[in-house]
Amino acid sequence: MDNREAIGSWLSGPRAAAEDAGVDFGYRGEQLGLPQEGPGSIARPGRRLGALAVDWGLSVLIAYSLITDGYRPATTGNWALLVFLVMSLLTVGTIGFTPGKRLFRLRVVSVDTGAVSPLRSAVRTVLLCLAVPALVWDRDGRGLHDRLARTVEVRG
Repeated sequence: MDNREAIGSWLSGPRAAAEDAGVDFGYRGEQLGLPQEGPGSIARPGRRLGALAVDWGLSVLIAYSLITDGYRPATTGNWALLVFLVMSLLTVGTIGFTPGKRLFRLRVVSVDTGAVSPLRSAVRTVLLCLAVPALVWDRDGRGLHDRLARTVEVRG
C-alpha cells in the first residue's frame, strides 16, 4: 500500500476501509427488518432535521405568541422547550408523529410492536430534549434516544 492509499483510506473513514476489506454492512435498517427504500424504510437525516426544525419553529411560535408576550431569548427558549416536550409527548405517544414529522411524511414506530406506547414516547422525548442522545447515532442512523426507547423513525 502506498502513501496515497493509506491517506485515502484514512480520509474515507473506518466504514469505507472496512468495506474495502470485504465487510458487508448491508443497508440501513436491514437488522431491524425494514425495507431498504420506500414507506417503512428508515428516515433519512435531512428529513428528520427538517421535521425537527418545523416542530421547533412551531414551539417557539407558540411560546412567543401565547406565553412570553414578546421575544426574550432565554425565557422564550425555555418555554419553547417545554412546549416541544408536551407536543411531542402528546402526538408521538398517541398518533406516532408530530406536525413536522407529518409534513415530512415520517412516523415513529416501536421496533417490537409497531405502535409507540406513551411510556416509550416519554423516554424518547425526554432524551431528545437533552439533545446529546440525539447526536449519537448507530449504523442504522438511529439516535441514542431511539435505541433506548426501542423506536425507529421511518418514512410514512
